[in-house]
Amino acid sequence: MAKPRTPRVIGAQDYPLREQVRDELRARIADGRISPGDRMVEQALADEFGVSRIPVREALRMLETEGLVHNVPRRGVIVSELTRLDIEHLFDIREALEVLVFRLAAERATPRDVRRLEKLLERAKAAMAKERHSDVTQINADFHDAVTDLAGNPFLHGMLEPLTGRLRVLIGRSHEYERQAAEHAGLVEALADRDPDRAAALALAHIRTSRAHALTQYDATHAQDGSA
Repeated sequence: MAKPRTPRVIGAQDYPLREQVRDELRARIADGRISPGDRMVEQALADEFGVSRIPVREALRMLETEGLVHNVPRRGVIVSELTRLDIEHLFDIREALEVLVFRLAAERATPRDVRRLEKLLERAKAAMAKERHSDVTQINADFHDAVTDLAGNPFLHGMLEPLTGRLRVLIGRSHEYERQAAEHAGLVEALADRDPDRAAALALAHIRTSRAHALTQYDATHAQDGSA
């Protein structure tokens, strides 16, 4: 059984409160502690986090931009649910953009950059050993963010950023950590070898395997209500 994730203490990190609140809520949505259809009540969240309603309101707006929540008249802010078509669309974009990200990163990565990625793999392995699944999800997301930074193209970063929340939800629900870790390790080896073609091919395979698993998981989850 997975060990519960230790909630981050809002205000303990050195970045804006609204982003700390967003990150905590995003993590809860990703690992299922907050489910699709749940209401996000500003005052209750502000009381829980020990902050005013302003950073909570701003965090909810950021999550709405990411597509993780939506505002329903007379109900308030509700957690969104990805449809099967949403998943297909998201992975179409990942194939188009992240393959290029890994190709560019392989052309630019320095030994220092590779070591940074290897440290993330080590952290993910340690979190897996302790069954800290939410931590693994966060580290895997950090891995992809780090590679996007290495690509050195701010336009790519800007195009992927609005999708970050929904992609992290898919990563958080997959629980295929051993497979992800092995594929990430192969990708890092391709970057270390400065082999753009191999990095691009491995990235495409990684994304397509993730797509197949996400769709299978969606179908299994929705089979009982006939909505798959």
